[in-house]
Amino acid sequence: MAKTHPRNTYRVDETLEEPFNLRHLLRAGSYIKKYGKKMILALTLSIFGAMAALCAPKITKEALDVVIPAKDKAGLNRLLLLLILAYGVSILFFTIRQHIMERTSQDIVYDIRKDLFAHLQKLPFQYYGDRPHGKILIRVVNYVNSVCDMLSNGLINAILEIINLIFIVIFMFTTDVKLSLVVITGVPVLAVFLFWIKAHQRKAWRLVSNKNSNLNAYLQENIVGAKITQIFAREEENAAIFEDLSNDCRKTWMGAVRYTNSVWPGIDSISVFVRGAILVVGLLLFVEGQETLGAIVAISSYASRFWQPIMNLGNIFNNFINNMAYLERIFETIDEPVEIKDKEGATDIGRIKGEVEFQHVSFSYEEGKEVLHDVSFKVTPGQSIALVGPTGAGKSTIVSLISRFYNLDSGKILIDGQDISEVTLRSLRSQMGIMLQDSFIFSGTVEDNIRYGKLDATSEEIQKASVTVCADAFISKMQKGYQTEVKEPDPALLVLDEATSSIDVQTERALQKGLDAMLKGRTSFIIAHRLSTIKNCDQIMYIDHGGITEAGTHEELMAKKGQYYHLYMSQL
Repeated sequence: MAKTHPRNTYRVDETLEEPFNLRHLLRAGSYIKKYGKKMILALTLSIFGAMAALCAPKITKEALDVVIPAKDKAGLNRLLLLLILAYGVSILFFTIRQHIMERTSQDIVYDIRKDLFAHLQKLPFQYYGDRPHGKILIRVVNYVNSVCDMLSNGLINAILEIINLIFIVIFMFTTDVKLSLVVITGVPVLAVFLFWIKAHQRKAWRLVSNKNSNLNAYLQENIVGAKITQIFAREEENAAIFEDLSNDCRKTWMGAVRYTNSVWPGIDSISVFVRGAILVVGLLLFVEGQETLGAIVAISSYASRFWQPIMNLGNIFNNFINNMAYLERIFETIDEPVEIKDKEGATDIGRIKGEVEFQHVSFSYEEGKEVLHDVSFKVTPGQSIALVGPTGAGKSTIVSLISRFYNLDSGKILIDGQDISEVTLRSLRSQMGIMLQDSFIFSGTVEDNIRYGKLDATSEEIQKASVTVCADAFISKMQKGYQTEVKEPDPALLVLDEATSSIDVQTERALQKGLDAMLKGRTSFIIAHRLSTIKNCDQIMYIDHGGITEAGTHEELMAKKGQYYHLYMSQL
């Protein structure tokens, strides 16, 4: 089987070939409906503003054909005031409308992003493991921004441009029918041109979106993994991959821009041709006394305006096509099934005492590849349990199942006699303390991070937790005090997953004293490859081949001279 080069894994484009799908737009209507009154107000203001602006050519015609030939200064001043008023009303209404729509757009962004983020918080670990985080990020940020602008300004602008086009045609034909017909002759030429260029433009910008998504995914992973990059001296290789992805973005962008930059010259050429035709036809009729100078100027002005809404509608339609694909991705994420959730009628587990029991538990991450098979054991409250064994044997899986991060294939896990699948996740996990090998620090003060697992923790509890894990001393020496992370101050169940593997032996001994105090009276599960740290545990389980192959105290297992004995002696 051919191997995939690392550079190619980030060039896998999301398929964004979704055609205009009314179903997605109707579903998005639930977000639009909430702000319906504001959008109607904005549309009304836009219509009156457009009508005010369309009065300007008629005022100009009146001035050129009637007032100026009659040398009516008072009439000219009156028309000048009307012209200023028309433009003033137009500018005022459009400014208010713009403010309303900017606020509405951001409100819709907030609503969709809130729902999307809330759903992402509930998705299982596997969802994040199966896709680059950068591609998830681009959906929450870029796609939502783009879609919300379409849902707010896009819809309003589409309706407005259609109404504007109708008004232009009405004002134009009521001004002069013959010259208006000259303007209409350019429509078939424009339609053919737009149809051809929009097809190419849509594909080009869709490709740009894909390439930007790939670049965003790679950039996000490399920022997070900067330390690993330097450890393995991957700077040159990563720079080469980034250069390739950036080059892809540059090439696709330039290709899309070529089509975009061809639109205005094309439309402008048609517009110039039409206005030229208006002048030729208008002047011929003017010589024969069938047209006035004011009518020619007014129709030329309307002709210039006539192409703008057609162009805008083309852009809006193209934007709708592209954003339907983005909208599909957003709803696809929101529709991602939440596999780990509270069952209907789930109850609060109450205060956990610490009895943990596995009853014939089997589990697999992938169908047909069991990690645990028919595992059964019982832990009494207050016991400390060490899980040892080779990498990939299922040690971390056991503690993940206790926290119900995954659903079982079969069997039950009971805490204090209650099936954890029947209790609420919040009541279960709020009493779990989990310390991992690689802790994640959130933005904020150390107090925020320590309080993250227990929002009602007092300052005294936070300091006590810091003292327990031997962190208070170095936290206090920092310039701004608490700037690191520990877990929940008072958990009922404690999980230590290789928590001391990244520190030196001296620090580990100091930390072990604090942990020994924390473990007293608590049920705890400790995963450790450094076996000297778990000698005092009440029970040690050797995990291998999908189950528990040995169990007992350190002395009992050493006396058996089995797997644990050989592993312990190999470390000595």
